[in-house]
Amino acid sequence: MPWLQIHISASPDNAEFISELLSAADALAVTFRDAGDEPLLQQTQEARGLWSQTQVTGLFDNNADAQAIVNKVELGLGQRPVWHAETLADEDWTRSWMERFTPMHFGGRLWIVPSWHTPPVADAANILLDPGLAFGTGTHASTALCLNWLAEQPLEGKTVIDYGCGSGVLAIAALKLGAADAWGIDNDPLALPVTLENAEKNGVAEHMHAALPEDFPGDQQADVVLANILAEPLQQLANIIAGHVKPGGWLVLAGLLDEQADAVAASYPEFSLEKTSRDGWTRLAGVRGVQQKS
Repeated sequence: MPWLQIHISASPDNAEFISELLSAADALAVTFRDAGDEPLLQQTQEARGLWSQTQVTGLFDNNADAQAIVNKVELGLGQRPVWHAETLADEDWTRSWMERFTPMHFGGRLWIVPSWHTPPVADAANILLDPGLAFGTGTHASTALCLNWLAEQPLEGKTVIDYGCGSGVLAIAALKLGAADAWGIDNDPLALPVTLENAEKNGVAEHMHAALPEDFPGDQQADVVLANILAEPLQQLANIIAGHVKPGGWLVLAGLLDEQADAVAASYPEFSLEKTSRDGWTRLAGVRGVQQKS
């Protein structure tokens, strides 16, 4: 089956917003491309206009109305975008997608392995997950920072909460690395079955639970709480997220641009949070019960 691609010219300031508008118009996937480079096949929330001249491409069913989609983008932007559309053969899209992803190593014995690859290390903690189609698959620096942190921790027997779980990759990684029990919490109802399905594929379903925030007990605590979301909700939900961490437990916050880290850290004064950065993104990690150093 052929696909419809709609390419829209963007700047670093509006690339993410355009991708959100395309997603809202039922794009099956959104890609970002530098003017002189190949596309980075990532989902909307995993890319932020990385180049001065960015092309944002939405992939749609071939029967979609390109003009109507662009009209929606124009309405959201408040101006007419520069755009063009083309038809892409199914085999070309599939081949392009698959060639771009190989197994990813995150330290120690933790790997994410696309379904069309054989795990490089058979007895490693291999997460079978196809990158690019779901938020939180290891392709973005913020997710990678969290996976690298998990790979370095002694998680045997620990309980874990993945707050804003998306695909469930962080909770699944924790279970693969020895955690006893994990919860995936997300305000998107569609994320919960995805998390449970991925847990089933990876043989950890009996230790994985998923719930909407309103259905998750407010007094339930865990040894490790990870929240790989965005700066604003991390600040707004600080009391809730912090409250799920046991005394002496670990908190890991991500989804932050470097310049947002200090403001977010200030919302969690009961934690001693250390910064680790990668590609303009920051991870905060620390233990509950120790006042943050000034």
